[in-house]
Amino acid sequence: MNGPDDAVWPDDAVEVGRIVDAWGVKGEFKVQPYAADAQALAACRRWFLKPPLEAVAPPGRTWPASLRLATVRRHGAGLVARADGIADRDGAAALRGARLFVSRGAFPRAGQNEYYWVDLIGLDVINRRGEPVGTVVGLIDSAAHGVLRVQPLPPRTEEVLIPFVGAYVDAVRLQERRILVDWELDY
Repeated sequence: MNGPDDAVWPDDAVEVGRIVDAWGVKGEFKVQPYAADAQALAACRRWFLKPPLEAVAPPGRTWPASLRLATVRRHGAGLVARADGIADRDGAAALRGARLFVSRGAFPRAGQNEYYWVDLIGLDVINRRGEPVGTVVGLIDSAAHGVLRVQPLPPRTEEVLIPFVGAYVDAVRLQERRILVDWELDY
């Protein structure tokens, strides 16, 4: 769709949203960002695509590897975008369900004491006693704050949920790949 100058899939690709449906009749499409602040997605001018995990493409159906964006704008909780080479509603509808990826390097710089969730996943969690609590495997967005999902070390098997707030998180040390917390192993 975008011609021979298509960008190469980035080594640091991060899934940031999906195409929900066509929008209007001029080739625009609705996008559901995975973050409440879709700044990283809206700031990029090229999105990389993969088909939805749950769907099998019909015979002959192909997905573009990337889209070069002509316009992106906020619309309610999502975005509406138009890409080069998508001229009508049928072209936009053919993208329905596509998973959207951008280069992590294209994300806007996080502010002081702000972190992208993707950067926290995989970090070791250590308590004030120096004991390993486990590894961050995901986050939950509650209405009040984020919550770290921590996979504990054996013999514990039950996932540990730690509120990502100053009362429990002492420090995030991205360079050391660890998060220091006020959390006991028997909580």
